[in-house]
Amino acid sequence: MTPPRRGHSGNPQHKADDEIAGLAARKAAARLLAAVIDARTPLDGLTDNEHGHPQYKALDGRDRALVRAILVTALRHRMTIAGLLSRRLEKPLPPNATALSHILHVAAAQILFLDVPDSAAVDLAVTHAKSDPRTTRFSGLVNGVLRSLARAKQAELARALAATSEAPQWFAERLTAAYGADKASAILAAHRHEAPVDFTVKADPALWAERLGGIVLPTGTVRVEKLSANVIDLPGFADGAWWVQDTAASLPARLFGDISGQRVADLCAAPGGKTAQLILAGANVTAVDTSKNRLARLKQNLDRLGLTAELVQTDLLDYQPADLFDAVLLDAPCSSTGTVRRHPDVPWTKTMPDVEKLAALQRRLLAHAVTLVRPGGRIVFSNCSLDPIEGEELYRAFLAESPGVIDDPIRPGEFAEVDPFLTPAGALRTTPADLMLESPGISGLDGFFAARMKRAG
Repeated sequence: MTPPRRGHSGNPQHKADDEIAGLAARKAAARLLAAVIDARTPLDGLTDNEHGHPQYKALDGRDRALVRAILVTALRHRMTIAGLLSRRLEKPLPPNATALSHILHVAAAQILFLDVPDSAAVDLAVTHAKSDPRTTRFSGLVNGVLRSLARAKQAELARALAATSEAPQWFAERLTAAYGADKASAILAAHRHEAPVDFTVKADPALWAERLGGIVLPTGTVRVEKLSANVIDLPGFADGAWWVQDTAASLPARLFGDISGQRVADLCAAPGGKTAQLILAGANVTAVDTSKNRLARLKQNLDRLGLTAELVQTDLLDYQPADLFDAVLLDAPCSSTGTVRRHPDVPWTKTMPDVEKLAALQRRLLAHAVTLVRPGGRIVFSNCSLDPIEGEELYRAFLAESPGVIDDPIRPGEFAEVDPFLTPAGALRTTPADLMLESPGISGLDGFFAARMKRAG
């Protein structure tokens, strides 16, 4: 006789994990949170629908959306969640209790910030704890801590948010060193809000703001606070009338001025937003990227927009064109600390040594990029990092070490939409605390640095 199937509790009537509604999603969320925090694995890769984590891919579309919402929320508010949980623990969790910590953070994110019934979040966390040999003896603690949190959230959450900085220590210290305490605090406050969606349109921003339900920013970008449908289902997508691009990311390509008829190289070009801008400005564009897959994605994007460019797949440091270009745009790989509103895992997956290593790579890429432009031609260097090590400091050092390169500062009034973001040295610097509008959800932009230079003639 076949014995009755037993769940992890040993009770023959206990449902198997895959039969408990919502449990698989919570287990996947905790596993992926562990991958981000403990192994510093980027969240986008873990939640990729084709190549993501197996536990994530095993879920249906609705549960995948829930897992991503839980993870983004748990990371965006990690320090507040940690503080509220710690108040309910008689002593700190031991260093080897990471699995328990992730279960608590996943449940707390739902209780404090998501539209999930408290009872469901608590019960599923307790069941999860019981099902894992590493945490089963802590199931009572999980129940007590989370029920206490649910009861106290209305009284404690606002105060906890006001008193907490949502960043690991290394990141908060770097922001304060670069921008001062007040600006750093404003940047971290902006990181708590989901970024709006920005569209660069081919023409008539006012028309597309009306059709998409958004506003036209001073930069000419169309901004929508929250989308009413998937991007591919929005009006204008199939017609190639626009592409998604943060307004800060749209600024560097404008710094060349009139490039009509010129040969321009877009280096590290994928996914192609800046490539499209350069083409629409009348340039003959060569898009260079090291990744075959990313270049294929760029081509798909250009095809949808009805635009064409020469595509070159190569390691940029090995790239030697037959003829020098009139202008070169290098949007260099970086720490991406300017995109935390969209990618709240970044401060938790990067470290200061990572930033320094990436800055060294950018320095080498920039040195090679200037060799690709003709004497007298312009180079624009940019990246989406907030750290001056990858921006202002790197650029000053590069100019000092490069007698064949001349600074070409952006002049006030040269591009009206760029003026609010100009530094005294004539470079461009944006942060999520800039472009403050009516509400936090419609405000801000990615952190970007851009500088313009010429090759000596």
